[in-house]
Amino acid sequence: MLTTEEKTQAVVAALEEIKANDITVIDTSKLSSMFERMIIASANSTRQTKALADNVAIKLKERGEQIYGREGEDSGEWILVDLGEVLVHVMQPAIRDYYNLEELWSKAQAARPKLAPELKQS
Repeated sequence: MLTTEEKTQAVVAALEEIKANDITVIDTSKLSSMFERMIIASANSTRQTKALADNVAIKLKERGEQIYGREGEDSGEWILVDLGEVLVHVMQPAIRDYYNLEELWSKAQAARPKLAPELKQS
């Protein structure tokens, strides 16, 4: 089983292999107990969106990882690949601009309450 970092690197490599655009990795480990990384990438066409999602699934399965789910393959505008602690969003640029997940998650980070120094656990 791969570590979160190894899984993240494998996903990015699989996306780069099929020429994904604007690959972004967001560390969500302090924001969500459901997953630790969110990877967002853009594709130029529905065919490329599907090819990217397929390549991620194939490459991670080859490394012994489980694919927990895939959503959005019917339209191909936004495909989600659930790898457990790593979520992969492959999106058409217009859909990515509309939902703006990067800004949404950065606002969540900014809104997260900061613990006073005396309350922090070491």
